[in-house]
Amino acid sequence: MDFPLESELLRTFLVVAETGNVTRAANALGRTQSAVSMQVRRLEEIVSSPLFARGARGVALTEEGSRLLPYARRIVGLVDEAAGAMRTSPLEGAVRVGIPEEYTETILPRALAAFAERNPRTEVTVRCGYSSQQLAALDRDELDLAVIFDWDHATSGEILALDPTVWVTADLHGSHLRNPVPVAVYWNSSWCRDFAIRSLDRHGISYRIAYSSDTSSGLRSAVSAGLAIAPLARSNIPPNARELTAEDGFPPIDTSRVVLRRNPRRASPAADRLAEMLRSAFAPLRPADGSAG
Repeated sequence: MDFPLESELLRTFLVVAETGNVTRAANALGRTQSAVSMQVRRLEEIVSSPLFARGARGVALTEEGSRLLPYARRIVGLVDEAAGAMRTSPLEGAVRVGIPEEYTETILPRALAAFAERNPRTEVTVRCGYSSQQLAALDRDELDLAVIFDWDHATSGEILALDPTVWVTADLHGSHLRNPVPVAVYWNSSWCRDFAIRSLDRHGISYRIAYSSDTSSGLRSAVSAGLAIAPLARSNIPPNARELTAEDGFPPIDTSRVVLRRNPRRASPAADRLAEMLRSAFAPLRPADGSAG
């Protein structure tokens, strides 16, 4: 049987469930007690079940009321979300964002899809590259937003997530067991020299440079093919590969923070909205306690 569940009835049901009292619910909703009671009775008629057990001190959810509760929250939440989206005027213009290649297949598609859905008339230009390249472009007024890695806590900005760099090896090939260990590195990278390679030197790990690339996808390919181990962001470990830990004899490389930098010369509602979408897309990489170092 189909139930014509109206969102306003469900909203009243939620307030009564949260307050545990029809009078308090009426005050919170700005309605009379009789109007709230009538809406509850109407909802109970629709679902053909009592939703509250009445007592001297108020009401409590019945078993059927408890079953309905999570669905009511989801329905009312979606209605509110849709109303908010429709009230938000689509933005026009252009916004330019820089982001590390590590996130072009994960974070970026989620953020851009959410942004484009709400702002179809805004032109977004994306630049992928190293953090140093993004910062230089930001200084040259070529970007409105830049997502960068900050491995030495020297960069100001909004911290979006923590994504440390670790040594990664393929599950099947055991590259980390060879002597010397074959290593894949970024071509002509001071970060690789100062952090990745130095971590091996400090722990007395014998290695040889077996693969060089300008991109993280190149390093991922080297790992997957069993050519070498590579320094990769923890969120960017390819399938059938794993992080090398202290138990394997390998140290972590850095404690990278993912930081959002803004161009103060190009502040705009479109940039603010895209920053909001990026913040939401990076949420899965934030620690469970919400902190980011």
